[in-house]
Amino acid sequence: MTCSRALRPLFLALAHAACAALVLNAALASPARTQATLPKDVLQTLQKAQVPPSALSVLIAPLPRGAASSTAQPRHLSHHAQASVNPASVMKLFTTYAGLSLLGPDHVWRNRVYTDGSVRDGVLQGNLIVRGSGDPKLVVERLQELLAQVRAAGVREVRGDIVLDRSVFEVRERSEPFDDEPLRPYNVGPDGLLLNFKAVVYKFTPDTVSGQVQVRFEPPLAGFSAPTQLPLSQAPCSDWRRQLQADFSQPQQVRFAGRYPASCGEREWPVAYPEPETYAPRVMQALWQAAGGQLAGKVRYGTRPTSAKLLLEAPSLPLSEIIQDINKFSNNVMAQQLYLTLSSEMGAPGRFEASRLRLSQWWRQGFAGQDEPVLDNGSGLSRTERSTAQALTALLQAAHAGPHARHFVDSLAIAGVDGTAVRLKDRSPQSPVIGNAWLKTGSLRDVASVAGYVQGQSGQRYTLVVVLHHPNAHQARAALDQLLEWTVRDTPATRAGAHHKPTNQP
Repeated sequence: MTCSRALRPLFLALAHAACAALVLNAALASPARTQATLPKDVLQTLQKAQVPPSALSVLIAPLPRGAASSTAQPRHLSHHAQASVNPASVMKLFTTYAGLSLLGPDHVWRNRVYTDGSVRDGVLQGNLIVRGSGDPKLVVERLQELLAQVRAAGVREVRGDIVLDRSVFEVRERSEPFDDEPLRPYNVGPDGLLLNFKAVVYKFTPDTVSGQVQVRFEPPLAGFSAPTQLPLSQAPCSDWRRQLQADFSQPQQVRFAGRYPASCGEREWPVAYPEPETYAPRVMQALWQAAGGQLAGKVRYGTRPTSAKLLLEAPSLPLSEIIQDINKFSNNVMAQQLYLTLSSEMGAPGRFEASRLRLSQWWRQGFAGQDEPVLDNGSGLSRTERSTAQALTALLQAAHAGPHARHFVDSLAIAGVDGTAVRLKDRSPQSPVIGNAWLKTGSLRDVASVAGYVQGQSGQRYTLVVVLHHPNAHQARAALDQLLEWTVRDTPATRAGAHHKPTNQP
């Protein structure tokens, strides 16, 4: 069974989704071709970690054959594929594919700067308004470019305030940090004007001659200070962050009471800013002044008045690049920014509830008959998000058959090569999976998961979804690698050593 490409563009995505679902159903309909028993080494790994097989959901299914595919019988494996489980960050696949389908790979977020007052000889007699668009990656370098454009447009001094308008989203800061880790960057909340992920990156560069480590931080923040150097120690590098004895209780004055191990070499430590509401104003003020801009008033939050005039527009990176950060590096706040954009693009402020509704409608139109995923914030950083392995497989098959297949596959981490899947090479340097799988990984305290595409040694490509949900999930994580290898090794033993170079081709 193959999917027709002679379809009108308006219905292409939905038609491919429906066709891919038919392919999946046909592949799973024949019990003679579908293996329900887990491989022996997987069962042994689960037993050793004291994890029952019922805690594992697996669905490995072939994609429609291409002309060059082997005639060998493709592999199938289905085990608790219809169980509703929490797949952790694998849930980002729903958000990113919905984004590609509903917004398109060329979609950009448009950050705008307005003036509320007259400009003469470089002086703005009034307020400068920076209106956020929900841009998921307005990092320091791009913010510096935006402020340089403001100066080039004729504003060098603001005799009013710089007003930060983030009203494109209507969200609240999370009252309780996930897993009680408030300073972990993955806990940063979404924002209509998200600047540099609301994080401070501390850089430690040891100087063995002076016996000190040089400490730098970025981005600059107005009124913020941190030590510029610390003493070195000869301690092992293990747990080096704890050895620093950092004190972040005073957001404007960070302290390090410990020492830095010389054996660590140069390291970075990204930390979520403890006072997220003041982060954007402090960064904006510091960068404006660093660019040579003058400010008579202050930097504050507000909304654009109707009288304000557009000074310039600065588009974001395209969605096709944004989803690479989301999926390859499992960036939670970027995923939430995209998720909220699904509703903000409809003309009202982006809200989680409205985005859930829009994604639900999209799912029902394109994946009729498949269990609907339960989404919370679209990132997988949630205890309530749920899916089945079968629903995730339907999505993967649809994405591979759809018009945005290349962008979607390119957003996934290549096993043993980049992103969150790079560690496979450390765990198993000779694994045949290296370079032959395009994956989204997931991890919570009691979840280990992986989903994506695997190139078999026969030339057959597969979709793979594996979710392990158990308190001992991470002790049994080797089972995920074993299932990846089982999928790759789909040829007789004489060809088991064959390797394919990564092509990243859909």
